[in-house]
Amino acid sequence: MKKSLAILFLATVALWSGALQQSRQLIVVTTKGWNDNSGTLQRYERDAKGWHKIGEAIPIKLGRNGLGWGIGLHEIPQDAKYIKKEGDGRSPAGIFALKQAFGYAPFVVDYPYEVYRATDHCVDDVHSKYYNKIVDSTKITPDYHSKEHMKFPKDYYKYGIVVNHNHIDEPGALPGAGSCIFLHIKKIPTAGCTVMNEDQIKAIIRWLDAQKHPLLVQGPEGIVFNLFKKLTVR
Repeated sequence: MKKSLAILFLATVALWSGALQQSRQLIVVTTKGWNDNSGTLQRYERDAKGWHKIGEAIPIKLGRNGLGWGIGLHEIPQDAKYIKKEGDGRSPAGIFALKQAFGYAPFVVDYPYEVYRATDHCVDDVHSKYYNKIVDSTKITPDYHSKEHMKFPKDYYKYGIVVNHNHIDEPGALPGAGSCIFLHIKKIPTAGCTVMNEDQIKAIIRWLDAQKHPLLVQGPEGIVFNLFKKLTVR
């Protein structure tokens, strides 16, 4: 096993025995390698007998330049070759909590869900005090020059899920480490999000249960495989 894989593996096992042990839902995204911009998503759920697959694996697209280590619930290897940065076109690799789902209109689900408007912005300006925050621009004095509209004419954000990468919507976001990471709708590689079709993202949102502490585990196959070697998957 390569040094970087070994470091993540040991850190992951330690975390799993602590904070991550409470998770009973996983969204697992794998690619062939760090520079691949397409991969596979598989859902898992844990019961008394261990982890088991939910639904069929689905094809997804990621950042146009592949993956880079993100900021989440894992340790970044000291010798990491690829680390997620603002504007690098890479999706974050690692283990991440999920926050609210969102969309353009109400969606009756049990999971926390927000309806966003065109005036709601996700800020990607590294010089802004609102960096990596989703803000209602009508209620603040914007200090940013770059942002994403959370509702716009295309259907990309018609349904989505906020990934807690780099402390989105909370204190501690590191300027320049990457912002506004979501699971959402799109057919082609992205600037850093993980995307699929509308029916697939809606099915995931319906399945999510906040009481089961769902997580996103994302990375090249070798890293994810070493995590699952220590779990009972059926």
